[in-house]
Amino acid sequence: MMMNRNMKKKIGLVSVLMISVFFTHAQSFIHPGLLHSKDDLYRMKKAVATKEEPIYSGFKLFSENPVSQSNYIMKGPMAMVGRNPTIGQSVYDTDANAAHHNAIMWSITGDKAYAEKAIEIINAWSSNLKSITGRDAVLMAGLGPFKMINAAEIIRYSNAGWNEADIIKAEKHFKEVIYPVLKNYAPFANGNWDAAALKTVLSIAVFCNDRSMFEDALKYYVNGQGNGRLANYVINDAGQIQESGRDQGHTQLGIGMLAECCEIAWHQGLNLYGYDNDRLLKGFEYVAKFNLGNEVPFVETLDRTGKYHHKAIARQDRGPLRAVYEQVYNHYVNRMSVPAAYTQLAAEKLRPEGPGRPGADHPGYGTLFYSKKVGDSLINKSEVPVAPAGLVATAHRTTIGLSWIMPVGAQKYTIKRAEKAGGPYKVIVSGLSASKFEDTNVKLGQLLHYVVTASNSKGESVPSREISISVGLFGRWKQMDIGKVRNSGNTQFCDQTYYMDASGTGIDSLKDSFHYVAVPLKDKMEISLRYVPQISSQFSSFGIAVRETTMANSAQFSLSLNPGKSDQIEAPNWHVRFSERSKDGGPIRLINTVENLPESTVTYGRLTGYYWLRLKREGKLLSAFVSSDGKNWSNAGVASITFNNGFVGFFAASGMPNNTIVKFDSIDLK
Repeated sequence: MMMNRNMKKKIGLVSVLMISVFFTHAQSFIHPGLLHSKDDLYRMKKAVATKEEPIYSGFKLFSENPVSQSNYIMKGPMAMVGRNPTIGQSVYDTDANAAHHNAIMWSITGDKAYAEKAIEIINAWSSNLKSITGRDAVLMAGLGPFKMINAAEIIRYSNAGWNEADIIKAEKHFKEVIYPVLKNYAPFANGNWDAAALKTVLSIAVFCNDRSMFEDALKYYVNGQGNGRLANYVINDAGQIQESGRDQGHTQLGIGMLAECCEIAWHQGLNLYGYDNDRLLKGFEYVAKFNLGNEVPFVETLDRTGKYHHKAIARQDRGPLRAVYEQVYNHYVNRMSVPAAYTQLAAEKLRPEGPGRPGADHPGYGTLFYSKKVGDSLINKSEVPVAPAGLVATAHRTTIGLSWIMPVGAQKYTIKRAEKAGGPYKVIVSGLSASKFEDTNVKLGQLLHYVVTASNSKGESVPSREISISVGLFGRWKQMDIGKVRNSGNTQFCDQTYYMDASGTGIDSLKDSFHYVAVPLKDKMEISLRYVPQISSQFSSFGIAVRETTMANSAQFSLSLNPGKSDQIEAPNWHVRFSERSKDGGPIRLINTVENLPESTVTYGRLTGYYWLRLKREGKLLSAFVSSDGKNWSNAGVASITFNNGFVGFFAASGMPNNTIVKFDSIDLK
């Protein structure tokens, strides 16, 4: 980390202790607990047996689908599937739909033939599929597999006779074939990509009982860098969607998948639906209102990637309603008694809701899956709330802000803080009713560790997962904006990662414009850092800089990752530049360029993998190095430094009007 050796050892100990704390307080998952809980499956079974409406009409529609048949003939399996270029997409998606439908039919009818069909499909694909490829691999892995994992969850926890060895094989398959494609989500794309990745990562986490993976997805949902973060997708209180200026099909796709994440969280005892004052509902009401023929307000917007600038709402695909409304209507209106006028109208217009076309975009059939009576919560009614999840910490100038996802049934919260990872913790506030808190009793540069518990009349939950953060940075490191920037930058250290929130146009011009974190330069020094994927803006540049002063256009040397021009805005030519400005106000001179970065770092023009940069000074000699694994380093150029005193540190610039967030860890200064 960016500190002396003793501090580095301390952080290493912090990591071990954090892992220990995590396993000590791990919250058990509730099964089945994806889109369909045990109570949901029983409700459907009972309603179908008694021909209760509207569920029975939804079942009739569902049972007539060709993929709902126990004699369905598999189209696969295949060893490789992909999207853009397409390889077996419809083959996989159709089989995944069939697995999910047969699992539901088994639960409702009790006919073992349906369970056997679902098991046959899951086993076949788990045994044979080895890779997911293509420029749109995230969507390929995020859509169809979501249905397959839901099928597996139902079958595993319904006494269907699924062999334990095959269950273990399915777990391994989901974690080693599907998850690697999705693990960093898709901050480089429109928000529906993130949403697809999020719902499937949450599903894998629950099925595989992986609490760390589950927490990571929840934290991205509420605080991620990409367009799929809730506040980045539902961009304002009016409910406008990030893709509202694109077309209405993708808008409904994205908002529908974010809702599916909420249903999974609900079955795990978390009220993700209610996050940020029911922000999801505002998005649904906006989308439903417009697609039912009404006008809605629209503000010009530029997305988090800097690629999608919308000046007016899109009328393309307006009107056709996707099968996403019953779930959200039944949650807010019937489960929570919260009005949702336009969502209700959309649900009623579609009822009984049919398949989630096209392909495996949505589960659909919400009338069957989600119809509830008013006040029917349909959750595992644990007496004590589950632990708060998705704990986010934000360092302000003199305070630390905390926020979290509310557990269902929680009434009060207690915040506990420690100066060492794992405790001992001290209560700093109790009896808190809101799901956020601002800690004002902090010291600059102090690393603090927080957990939150929830309580009600029945008792107190186990603690949330610990989060560590400091106000300001360690030691002599100072942060600043260099040159004229559109928005102020900020760097914070949280959970062993540096988050650099930066504006600016970059460092390779006559007009410096970037965010910089630096310490005084020494005659002999070495600094290295690791870039952590992924960034949202493909216009960003970032790296290490040595400067004579902190004034704009100072003499300087920089080693940076940069998005070079290409014939596709979606796929910039990422490369490394080692450059210098020999005197204040002078031009930038390119010393060396490293092209053709390895596929482990760049895929389809996206910075999807880790990358290391290093600058080493010995007197007048400044040497640059790069690495794709942190072990094997390549020389990236040598220069003669022309000044004795100055600064050394790391920087980032978004390269667009909006800010971007670049993450670094393994920062080492010697």
